[in-house]
Amino acid sequence: MPTTFALPLVRLSVEQYRRIVAHCYFGLPDEACGLLAGPVLGAEATGLITEVYPAVNADASSRTYTVDGRDYLRASRDAEARGDEIIGVWHSHTHTDAYPSPTDVRQAVDPMWLYVIVSLRDEVPVFRAFRIRDAQVAECQVELIGASSSL
Repeated sequence: MPTTFALPLVRLSVEQYRRIVAHCYFGLPDEACGLLAGPVLGAEATGLITEVYPAVNADASSRTYTVDGRDYLRASRDAEARGDEIIGVWHSHTHTDAYPSPTDVRQAVDPMWLYVIVSLRDEVPVFRAFRIRDAQVAECQVELIGASSSL
């Protein structure tokens, strides 16, 4: 049975992907986090990631994350100056699958946002994106711009 993905198609550059994964490793043993910026059409993110913003995990925890408020403010101002908006967040799972935990689902407050999770549990990182609306999780397909295939 083929996998069905939620809209939008999440598109980011290979360099953005590398920056996200590197920041996740840099954050070990704690979860790492950051923000995603991109265009919004109507009330929906288009899925194109124009900038990634590594942030401090204010929780300093291997099980939870909170984007530092100062990092959020800087990212938001930069995105707005570019004509974009903050359209999502990423964080790492240090010990579990790249799938939203019950805590992740509870903390998902913006239905427009994209939620990227990078699992560092195995030898090779696993990068996945999701929409979380009304406590329902739907996976979004990820495409690396400048790469020969999707993730």
